[in-house]
Amino acid sequence: MTVTIAEEPWDSADGVRLRRAMQAELAARYNMPDQETEPPNAETITVFLIARAGGGDATGCGALRLLDDGRAEIKRMHVAPQARGTGVATRILRALEDHARQHGADTVVLATGIKQPDAIRFYEREGYQPIDGYGPYLGEPLAKCFTLQLG
Repeated sequence: MTVTIAEEPWDSADGVRLRRAMQAELAARYNMPDQETEPPNAETITVFLIARAGGGDATGCGALRLLDDGRAEIKRMHVAPQARGTGVATRILRALEDHARQHGADTVVLATGIKQPDAIRFYEREGYQPIDGYGPYLGEPLAKCFTLQLG
């Protein structure tokens, strides 16, 4: 599958659609709406990426937010169900890591959830190490947090 990854505006139609699909999927898994205390938005995101298949269909997205301590946080990683298992998530993740490096971060962190075993396996496979939590996820029982030292 031919895939392109490019920066797009946070409020682009495809970005909004992908994030809504992600939120609907998570709401169904956790039986509750998005409970994030500090949701990302256009002002807090450093970069927002969209993956597109050869025909131009948006198949995934991810965002990067710089934290005050020099780390970068990966946010809103989502791949449409029909594109899962095709390498799209890995391509988005690597692009976000590259952007983190370009912005001077040497570490990335992210939070997923305990009811997302597919995401947990993905991040572990990609070399991310589990951590107890960070920021709003410290002590959050539904959160599963990870970190990666960028080389």
